Amino acid sequence: MPKTTAEKIADKDEQIRQILNEKKQLIQKQKQDEKKARNHRLCKRHATLESMMPELITITDEQYKTFLEKAVCNDYGRDKLTQIIAQGANTNTSNPTQTATPSNAALSAKADGGATVEG
Repeated sequence: MPKTTAEKIADKDEQIRQILNEKKQLIQKQKQDEKKARNHRLCKRHATLESMMPELITITDEQYKTFLEKAVCNDYGRDKLTQIIAQGANTNTSNPTQTATPSNAALSAKADGGATVEG
């Protein structure tokens, strides 16, 4: 028996609902994957820092923040980071399969904000 126009519309509405639900699930999965990647990166970088300076294990979070502000978040630290990024950019131009690095402006903005310290 052929479907009526109303039934066809209802079928399409159901398909739209299902597709929108699938999109919502994919967005949630993407956010979870990004959060996992960020957590992994932060843990890995902090572990590297602690392995180089084991004394950091014994200090408080406030002392750690102060240490980073004085040791890294200054003109010298920003200059060194800019040099490292520039070296990476030179490497990326010779190897186009590598991913791009964040811009210096974005890194400066993060460093100036003080809320997030990423190396």
